[in-house]
Amino acid sequence: MSELTPLMKQYQDIKKKYADAILLFRLGDFYEMFGEDARTASKVLQIALTTREKGKEEPMPMCGVPYFAADSYITKLIKAGHKVAVCEQVEDPKDAKGIVQREVVRVITPGTHTPESPKENNYIMSFMPEAKKHCIALVDVSTGEFIIYETLKPIEDEIARVEPKEIIYPESLKDNLHYSETLKEHFSTPIEDWRFDYEEAYRCLLRYFKVASLEGYGCEGMTGCISSAGALLSYIEEIEKVSSNLKRISLRSESSTMFLDASTQRNLELLRNLKGEKAEGSLLWALDETLTPMGGRFLRAALLNPLTDVRLIRKRLNAVRHLVEDYSLAETLRNSLRKVQDIERLERKVSMSTANPRDLIALKTSISHLPHIKKATLSSADDYLRELSEGISELPEVIDLIQKGIVEHPPLGLKEGGIIKDGFSKEVDELRAASRSGKNYIASLEAEERQKTGISSLKVGYNRIFGYYIEVTNANLEQVPERYIRKQTLVSGERFITPEVKEFESKVIGAEEKLKALEYHVFGEILESIREHSERILSSARSLSIVDFLLSLAVVAKRHNYVMPHVDEGTGIKILEGRHPVLERLPTKERFISNSVYLDSKTQRLLIITGPNMAGKSTYIRQIALIALMSQIGSFVPADEADIGVVDRVFTRIGASDFLIKGQSTFMVEMIETANILNNATERSLILLDEIGRGTSTFDGISIAWATAEYIVRHIMARTLFATHYNELTELPLSVDAVKNLNVAVKEWGEEIIFLRKIEEGPADKSYGIHVARLAGMPEEIVHRAKDVLMSLEQETLATTGMPRLQRGKGKAQGQLNLFIGAQDVLVLDLKNMDIEGILPEDAVRKLKELKEKAGLIP
Repeated sequence: MSELTPLMKQYQDIKKKYADAILLFRLGDFYEMFGEDARTASKVLQIALTTREKGKEEPMPMCGVPYFAADSYITKLIKAGHKVAVCEQVEDPKDAKGIVQREVVRVITPGTHTPESPKENNYIMSFMPEAKKHCIALVDVSTGEFIIYETLKPIEDEIARVEPKEIIYPESLKDNLHYSETLKEHFSTPIEDWRFDYEEAYRCLLRYFKVASLEGYGCEGMTGCISSAGALLSYIEEIEKVSSNLKRISLRSESSTMFLDASTQRNLELLRNLKGEKAEGSLLWALDETLTPMGGRFLRAALLNPLTDVRLIRKRLNAVRHLVEDYSLAETLRNSLRKVQDIERLERKVSMSTANPRDLIALKTSISHLPHIKKATLSSADDYLRELSEGISELPEVIDLIQKGIVEHPPLGLKEGGIIKDGFSKEVDELRAASRSGKNYIASLEAEERQKTGISSLKVGYNRIFGYYIEVTNANLEQVPERYIRKQTLVSGERFITPEVKEFESKVIGAEEKLKALEYHVFGEILESIREHSERILSSARSLSIVDFLLSLAVVAKRHNYVMPHVDEGTGIKILEGRHPVLERLPTKERFISNSVYLDSKTQRLLIITGPNMAGKSTYIRQIALIALMSQIGSFVPADEADIGVVDRVFTRIGASDFLIKGQSTFMVEMIETANILNNATERSLILLDEIGRGTSTFDGISIAWATAEYIVRHIMARTLFATHYNELTELPLSVDAVKNLNVAVKEWGEEIIFLRKIEEGPADKSYGIHVARLAGMPEEIVHRAKDVLMSLEQETLATTGMPRLQRGKGKAQGQLNLFIGAQDVLVLDLKNMDIEGILPEDAVRKLKELKEKAGLIP
């Protein structure tokens, strides 16, 4: 360190404090990175890596980015999973007595970075275990949300549901195998356990919110949640360096919403399709006609938290119905909402003093439409829409303040001037007049000097290094008067100054600098005045988000012929001619075929659905779950009629996947997911099972599938849709009540089959797997051989050796199917398994016993 220059000593001292972040070190017009930071950043940002060599210093890798383009580079570093510490020059280099003072003004993490999609929340999650619960706190710095709640659910399910961009947790959990495995897949930071101390966290929250107790937030006594919330708040304050202006703590109750675990979210493709993409193929894509970022975020949250309170569901449904029926009201609202930007995040910027002049113009433009929206909702015949109108403020004071104070087309920067309107501030007007008069003098000087010198090409110019100057080309240097003082030599000419120019320059530049500083100060005062209306702005944003959400549902319902479902406390699900809300919208060669369903936890609890591969079993069971979920967020549904008894949870066991990192095979994953369902489902749940037991041997699989179905019907009594290729399960209705067989119809045409996509009563008789294999492109030789084998198996055709033809020459088979033993053995087993006593006449019993003795079955 003794051989380092003062600048690098300063860098090293700052870097020590932010060792886990990439340090952007401001040097003039660039942010520079050194050492390992530079190596990492050059790869991520694809910029040149050079070295710094000065004095006795060892060569040090370095790279840099322009300060004015830093945001895009920071975004790339954040997306690559890095923290970024921004170190600024906090004093003017002109005033520095030695090295310029620098400080880290902000640490940017995935949780504090502005998200790419304005319709997504950007949560930081804090959690800690307490007894059998997890105590969770969430903050979205960009919107000011601060949520706490307790849950009995696994933390991995909560992470999947919330999708936090960043997670903090007690350092003592770092070596806990369960948590470390879960958290290593996410951007997570262990922090000191003392921050989770209840007393410390409680004091932190009281200090921040300036309250005497937390009773007003309804969380007094929730020790674990308070600990998580306090730890999260202290973490945010440390990295943000400025107040985040979180207004309140909101307590989330899980009792009024449905919990959707990670498996269900994925299998039903709620937010993204099965490929993990966020585009076509998700329910969010199908329902999102929102016009504002606030409405888009509310829709996402609604899909992940469907309501279970019938009263609240009906409030939303009635509001959607009014918007569907009242075209004029819907169009009035949509025309206004189209012009509204992200009021919620704009207010956050104002509260945190990070707003720029263009943000204020966007805020003014957006809230200028609030009176129209308020008037339209207030005049509605729907109670809920009128209730929402009460939360919308017209905010004339804010509109007037920005209108009078900020120019219509301001610059992006805050310190370049040109922000404040003429007439708003007397001091600004006076300095601006002085600045303008000086500039007018400089402009007139050019014409005057041309006339005096006779040099028609003479120019008066300005740059930041030399100030104002008079420029003369080489061809006219002989005409330069003696009063001109040479300032700079150019290839094409010379630059000069005069005592008069320097005198006016000092006045002009002095006035300009003072004007910029004054405008910056006045802008800060405007922000302070707007902050007084923060609560009303946020309240308006919340109401607008719900109005936009309801309008989106109304637009989708009208465009795609949805109907209003009837939702009640019953246990029935009756859907007439239901359709899949996503698949019916995707371009395909086939017309989507609608289907009906009836389920009831009392009389028709479990439907066994059989049929060929690709016939539509999975589509059918998924669309029923999606229709139920849509009903419970308050949406109309794709059907002719729908009666939905409220579902408390939807469980899904669909598809085959493994988790090799955790040493879990496909079958193990299948069994874990099934066990989760059997341990947590209730009578009010909706269960979707697609191919239970397919990952193991045939008899094992059938046995597990049978026992699972039987247990659900007899013990859980949940409404269940069970798609399977095990035709053996179709015999379940013979021994268990409340079970019914359905199948997906097909039509055979020669060697071809036609999928009719229609659900019919009764079991399927074939699976048509070989036909699907041919469609997939399997070689014809394999397809033909498979047909021969299938025919042998179905007809139990035996070779002269007593073996099936496919086993000829291989010796005696030891498979699980009776088909794979000799013909005489089939007879022997049938005889052995016969319970003949009390069934046949005595002489028949005697005859059969003789046969058994001859066969060696009776000693």
